[in-house]
Amino acid sequence: MEHAVVEGESFSPDCSTLILPALSIGNVGQLAVDLLVSSSRARRVAYLDEPSVLPCAGNDAFGPDAVGDLALALEAYESSSHRLAFIQQRSPIITGMVVSFAKNVANFISSIEKDHVVILSSLDSGKRRVIDASSDMQVYYLSSCNEDGSDPNCEKLGWKKLEEYDPAQRRWRFLASLVEGGDLSEDMAGDPDEMTINDYYSSLPFAALFSACKAKGLKVTCVLCYCSEGDNMPESFQLADAVCKLVAKDPEQFHGNGPNGWIIPLSWKSVYGPPPDLSIF
Repeated sequence: MEHAVVEGESFSPDCSTLILPALSIGNVGQLAVDLLVSSSRARRVAYLDEPSVLPCAGNDAFGPDAVGDLALALEAYESSSHRLAFIQQRSPIITGMVVSFAKNVANFISSIEKDHVVILSSLDSGKRRVIDASSDMQVYYLSSCNEDGSDPNCEKLGWKKLEEYDPAQRRWRFLASLVEGGDLSEDMAGDPDEMTINDYYSSLPFAALFSACKAKGLKVTCVLCYCSEGDNMPESFQLADAVCKLVAKDPEQFHGNGPNGWIIPLSWKSVYGPPPDLSIF
């Protein structure tokens, strides 16, 4: 981040856990952060300036009414009552700038002294090696707790470690070297037609953020789920619920207007645009 325009007070050290999305298929991570920000009644504390994120602007995202407060591409929120901080990202990263973005984000998080970084992302269900036949969404994770990405606390929650993570695999090693200042070498660039399934995971924004935060010595956990394009609100509820379990929060305490106490953000009313003009029928 080049800088943050801070509203009111500075970032609170009490909000020691920071939750942010990594953009991917279905935008499930962003939707889950929307739910968490709205339901925890977090207040916006900063607009963040990051040159690798495409600019965008819209009306107030959380309501309860659209009063004209601008929502921009990258913002920070804090919920003092729940001791949680959030970064919400509403537009994509410029092509070729994912690693630069990840490094800037990790530097920024390190500068505001957060103890735990939680990254939320979705994965393309078409890339799954094993299809889960159960009706419930399976949560996957990746953690800096151990070198192999495992974390006993996540295992206790019934989550599965992302099997495709292998820190010794070529592209994961390459990604680690990039966030530590390495340059793209011709032999590491490789041929896109020869990319393996493991290369898909290491090419996603969550992987760059994970590697950059880990390189800064931050405790980081990725919470992941598979999905397809379409209406991914159900997955966002389940991913947000998974985060609550990770940080020992109960969604029921939010007392909202949606399932299990969630407060549905105002912006969700227009996800698919306005209803059709009835005069056409």
